[in-house]
Amino acid sequence: MGADLHKALGQGERRRPRKTLRVSWRAIGSFAGVSVVLGLSLFSTLTPLPLHDSTPNLPSSRASGPDATGEIPEQPPIGAGLTATRPAAGADVERTVTDNGTVVTKYSPKARGNSGPLLIDTPRIGQDPRMAGTPNELLLEDSPQGRLPTVGPDGLRPIDQYARPWSGARGTRIAIVVGGLGLSQTGTQRAIRELPGEITLAFAATGNSLQRWMQEARRDGHEILLQVPLEPFDYPSNDPGPGTLLTTAGADTNMANLHEAMASITNYTGIMNYMGGKFLADANALEPVMRDISKRGLLFFDDGSSARSLSGQMAKAMGMPQAFADVQIDGQLDQQAILRRLDELERIALRKGSATGAGSAFDETIDAVRKWSEEASRRGIEIVAISALAENPQP
Repeated sequence: MGADLHKALGQGERRRPRKTLRVSWRAIGSFAGVSVVLGLSLFSTLTPLPLHDSTPNLPSSRASGPDATGEIPEQPPIGAGLTATRPAAGADVERTVTDNGTVVTKYSPKARGNSGPLLIDTPRIGQDPRMAGTPNELLLEDSPQGRLPTVGPDGLRPIDQYARPWSGARGTRIAIVVGGLGLSQTGTQRAIRELPGEITLAFAATGNSLQRWMQEARRDGHEILLQVPLEPFDYPSNDPGPGTLLTTAGADTNMANLHEAMASITNYTGIMNYMGGKFLADANALEPVMRDISKRGLLFFDDGSSARSLSGQMAKAMGMPQAFADVQIDGQLDQQAILRRLDELERIALRKGSATGAGSAFDETIDAVRKWSEEASRRGIEIVAISALAENPQP
């Protein structure tokens, strides 16, 4: 009693009842179910899935269902290596029975007949830059005057082969042609190296080292034209040079001179007049020349120096590619004056959607065109080659 004397009456220690763990059958069933699910999941994870159906003899919806033709495919007989082939719409179906009885199905494209869809192969527009200075041999033909441009056996034209590609966007576009290359070595070299590749360069047929300059210009990305000398109104006081096409000469003589000029260079997309106000206004003299240019797959670019020119009318009548300059940019040989003419060219392009300018390879022209083209590009104007703006009835 010693320790209990100090406790209040009725406050003795109570014995705590011993807890009994009760497990219901429901809990046991739930635990067993979870264990089975986890076990099956683990088994399916660790066991690789079969790559094919190992029971080919059992009927199934996939094996006995209709194929793409609406027919029920035939099953090959059981036997290693045996193969059954049956065509389906658009494909050949081949089923092979392996050693263990597994059916392996192989689908391969069926040969397209003449009634199938047509694949249209269009010619490539523009030349690979790596080969820009090399002519396409299929677009050249031999003549007494030399090798002349011609349409290829597959219909490919020089205007297509040697055109400089452009973006294809239908924004404001301007083409500028700088001519007279080949007449001055320093002027030619400066024009090729300082003008942007988008500027079209025209080589005078009476120039020097044309093939060498052509290759350098093409490698730098320029599209090029060939300038052919034509008779001006004040001829012979104003003489374009040897080989000039004359209104008083016969068609045979003019054609021989034209072909001699054409053979002086390769890789050009078209012909441009060098002077020629009188010749361009004479229908009898101009018609055979334009027809020959047309059949060779070339464009004709008129520099716009003569208001009496018939080139545009004839080109439309013949269905040949042609372009006409809207502005002569260097009638006044001063850089500021040329810049003002280029601004006028831009205003025309903003109003019409496109415009074309023509000039010569003077130092003032080269400086003005280089400066203006850089600023115009920042204003959203796309500078394109002349072929991109030519009226082309046979794209």
